[in-house]
Amino acid sequence: MEKRVMTDGKRRRGLAAAAAVLSGVLVLSACSDGDKGAGASGSATPESQAQVDEAAAQKASKAQITISPKNGAQNASINNDAKVAVAGGKLTEVTMTSAEGGAVKGEIAADGLSWKPSGQLERATVYKIAATAVDAAGLEAHENSSFTTVSKANSFIGNFTPEDGSTVGVGMPVSINFNKAIKDKKSVQGGITVSSSSGQEVVGHWFNSQRIDFRPDDYWAEGSTVTLKLALDGVEGAPGVFGVQQKTVTFKIGRNQVSTVDVATKTMTVKQDGKTVKTIPISAGSPENTTYNGQMVISEKFKETRMNGATVGFTDSDGKGEYDIKDVPHAMRLSTSGTFIHGNYWGARSIFGSANTSHGCVGLADAKGANDPNQQGAWFFDNSIVGDVVIVKNSKDKTIAPDNGLNGWNMNWSDWKAGSEA
Repeated sequence: MEKRVMTDGKRRRGLAAAAAVLSGVLVLSACSDGDKGAGASGSATPESQAQVDEAAAQKASKAQITISPKNGAQNASINNDAKVAVAGGKLTEVTMTSAEGGAVKGEIAADGLSWKPSGQLERATVYKIAATAVDAAGLEAHENSSFTTVSKANSFIGNFTPEDGSTVGVGMPVSINFNKAIKDKKSVQGGITVSSSSGQEVVGHWFNSQRIDFRPDDYWAEGSTVTLKLALDGVEGAPGVFGVQQKTVTFKIGRNQVSTVDVATKTMTVKQDGKTVKTIPISAGSPENTTYNGQMVISEKFKETRMNGATVGFTDSDGKGEYDIKDVPHAMRLSTSGTFIHGNYWGARSIFGSANTSHGCVGLADAKGANDPNQQGAWFFDNSIVGDVVIVKNSKDKTIAPDNGLNGWNMNWSDWKAGSEA
């Protein structure tokens, strides 16, 4: 057998020829599309970018998801802003998390068209929402958003009285004290509604930039129900400062109790529903420390409390209080400045009904320890509720200021309405 030896030169020529043949095959495989799309030069016409986009759009879901607030939003509401809606499809999944990764509970509506969180959000917190929806063809759509809720520095709240579900006397106003100064009183008052089942007209009055009280012309009708609605969420009370409250509060008006203290006769007449139920001897403010005149509303009740003269300006030369009684029985507040109607166990029994000896309060005979129900102070305490009215007359002092306590009844109706921004 003849043995052929291939020289290096021949090997190179053979490999080159083989490569040429293979190259032709590869070119034909890459550029040829059978009988379609081949031109005279063997190359296809590329589709335009517009055609590519149109083809992609035909394969996209028709579901259109909208997330509120918009991505990057600041000062978002903690009550109403967060929500997801869809058109042209139905939501299948929505997740909401805080920046720390905590999940926020929420619920997709039964019709699949919306979602919202189950509760109130936290202030000054970054939240992320991711939503998925499908259209009728089963194609999915996705949307994401991240936003920051309003901070404490950029929000305000109103502390209100009375409490939800409470029963109060006929003189109890709705009093709201805001934690920041309100510049746009009209907008804020527009977000507050106070109404009574009695049908009485109720009007708000601004005492200053942080306090508004609501009351009718006359005392509330006994047995009626009063409803306070706070729709302050998102209301701009001052530049860049927004409300965050959204709630409804109701309280009941009890029997009509109005007690009249006559400083001159040193007696108090207690009337319920217009009928006198008790007359009690009292001791009011001394000639040097007179008691305010006017209509006062019981705002707090304490079975026992401490009364230190230093806290209300009654001090000795050493700076200590002229009095400091640590267990005053059956005390009920009538003013912010320190006027109370309370039991008195340290005074002689002879002063009640005969002499005015106090530092401005109204005193009733009582026993130390506040445990004797037969004392006048105990009886009045047990038969009084927050919101009852105590009228003081025939004192040598002036009428108490309407904003000193819950005592707006000392302002006539026309002046009261003049302080409204509604």
